[in-house]
Amino acid sequence: MNLSGEEIHSLDGKYAEGKLMNSTQLLRDYGSGQRSFQNAYCHQIDLRGAALSQINLSGADLSQADLASTNLNGANLSYANLTDADLSQADLRSANLSQVNLIGADLSGAKLGRANLKGADLRCANLSHADFIGACLDGAELSGAELNGANITQAELSQTARHSGESRRWVTWAGGRS
Repeated sequence: MNLSGEEIHSLDGKYAEGKLMNSTQLLRDYGSGQRSFQNAYCHQIDLRGAALSQINLSGADLSQADLASTNLNGANLSYANLTDADLSQADLRSANLSQVNLIGADLSGAKLGRANLKGADLRCANLSHADFIGACLDGAELSGAELNGANITQAELSQTARHSGESRRWVTWAGGRS
């Protein structure tokens, strides 16, 4: 099996770790019915506006990825590295984002209703105008996050390190459980 160059070959539904996967490959394989891309290396991948609902990118390196306006409804991104990724306006409803690294990521205007962000690291992330209605943020780290206009109505917030900055006054906290 040839794993040289940029080509990545499927190995029982998984991808060779450490090899860069480009957007053409991922979209082609997703379009062919492949849904599991666990531990894929997708650093700086451009998937903006793509329809990738129910995709499994758990453990993937998506640092600095462009996922703006991407449909990731029901996706599994647990343990993924999304440091400095652009997820603005992305649809992440009902997605599994547990233990995900979102340090410095842009989630402005993202839809995260009923998403699982248990233990997520959201330090210094832009969460302005994001919708977290009914999301689980238990144990999430929000230090330094921009929460201006975010809606976390009925979100679960136990043991969450909450943002203490001035912009918190604009966050909708009504009905949140902590």
